[in-house]
Amino acid sequence: MALLTVLVSAPNPASAWAATCERAARRAAAAYGVPDRVLQAIALAESGRPLGQRFGPWPWTVNAAGEGHWFESRREALDFARALHARGERNLDLGCFQINYRWHGSAFSSMAEMFDPVASAMYAARFLKQLHRETGDWVTAAGAYHSRKEVHASRYRNRFRAILARFEVPASTQGDPPAGSTDRTLQGNATGPLLSSARAHEPRLGSLVPLVQQGPMPLVQGLKP
Repeated sequence: MALLTVLVSAPNPASAWAATCERAARRAAAAYGVPDRVLQAIALAESGRPLGQRFGPWPWTVNAAGEGHWFESRREALDFARALHARGERNLDLGCFQINYRWHGSAFSSMAEMFDPVASAMYAARFLKQLHRETGDWVTAAGAYHSRKEVHASRYRNRFRAILARFEVPASTQGDPPAGSTDRTLQGNATGPLLSSARAHEPRLGSLVPLVQQGPMPLVQGLKP
């Protein structure tokens, strides 16, 4: 199992940072027609951490070859990722949605932009929407978001379903939420994030894997907060 390291130093309230991922997920879900609860569950599966009485996604998260690190500031996370990059590491999952630098970094203007919650969410939502068109099912799409290898996708689907079920709105694996419904932030006894630990001992594609025979997708412009 991967060692999960938490580095503590920041004065900012943790819930405020988690809310940046949640707001970005809502914005991106609306922009690309992804059910909000689906994108929120992806964020929690990828970068979630305990935050007092709740469990929330974290924007300053780095996974390096299966080892997850949560930092208390953007600067700490970026400095850590840049240091690994300088040593030749490219298999880095970054930010709220753990987008892999090796496979998708060229879609961003910089490594710093990959930590931007809105830029990260927009890319994740667009990719997930493509996977849903391919698979016809949000749960299956979530598994493919994590890995194209069935053994790892299956584990992730189970994890994703468990998170999705914690929303108050009944989760469907197809289509958008019912009209007038409201997805809720996950709270309570959620377990810790997966953070790609299942793939720590193999050559990994990263949590956000590329589509077959397709290059990185350009980011939608003009959608910064």
